[in-house]
Amino acid sequence: MKPQSHDLFDESTMSFGDHLEALRVHLWKALIGLAICVVGALFIGHKIVAVVRAPIDSALREYNLDKLPHEVEADPDNPDANQSASIEELIASLNSKQPQTAETKALQKILRDYQYRIDSLEETMAEPVTLAVQEAFTTIYLKVSFVAGLVFASPWVIYQIWLFVAAGLYPHERKYVYIYLPMSIFLFLGGALFCFYAVFPFVLNFLLGFNKLLGVNPQIRLSEWISFAITLPVMFGLSFQLPLVMLFLERISVFSLQDYHEKRRMAILIIAIISMLMTPADPMSMILMMLPLILLYELGILMCKYFPSANASPFEAA
Repeated sequence: MKPQSHDLFDESTMSFGDHLEALRVHLWKALIGLAICVVGALFIGHKIVAVVRAPIDSALREYNLDKLPHEVEADPDNPDANQSASIEELIASLNSKQPQTAETKALQKILRDYQYRIDSLEETMAEPVTLAVQEAFTTIYLKVSFVAGLVFASPWVIYQIWLFVAAGLYPHERKYVYIYLPMSIFLFLGGALFCFYAVFPFVLNFLLGFNKLLGVNPQIRLSEWISFAITLPVMFGLSFQLPLVMLFLERISVFSLQDYHEKRRMAILIIAIISMLMTPADPMSMILMMLPLILLYELGILMCKYFPSANASPFEAA
């Protein structure tokens, strides 16, 4: 007697064709939402680029301000050198002279034009550069707009994927997703924001400090900064998923709570290696990723402790 064959969809209320049709509908809805968000991002792409380039603009301004002489010490051996004045002081002294002659007004105009050129030069030195005429549009504007559109559309895309997947899950399996998914999104956004607002200033000041030490004038290419500013927050967001990964491994009995306690030193070594691989080749960004991950490792231990593994899900008991 031949064993009875079982089809994958024998116990499902939907046939294989119905599942494919549902998948096609949800994919089209997700793509339409993504297209709308990308088109919308194109209209505000310049504002998004301004937000992404804000850390490097701030770091370059601070770098150039630090290079300017803040105070001129008096030289007792050369009193004539101590009588130098700023351009603003020269213009003010010319304004105080009465009557205003044609030569005085011409000199004031020259000084104002000179001051304007100095200010413009300082602002230009504090801005990233492009190396091709089409680079600002193709490599920067379109790339940033598409990534921003994908970020804006991600809740809708995830929702459409969830509608398709949820149809094949049991109620208790959906309950896991309702709890784990918000936590995952929160940790990812927390890691990305931590990188953008806490890590970037330290890393940029550290790296630009070597330019100052070597006497090199940095010319930052904006397209390379955009790639860096997009990639590094994603790496931080992914690494901040550590507590959920620990909880998942404990649920499937790969590790136990006692293992996490006893192998803490080994875990710190692994965290250091992961931080080195997921960040650029500078120690500052590695340290700024490693320290939060060590704290998140302790958070993972607390989650495993207060949601103890049992035959039933701890969330179901709650």
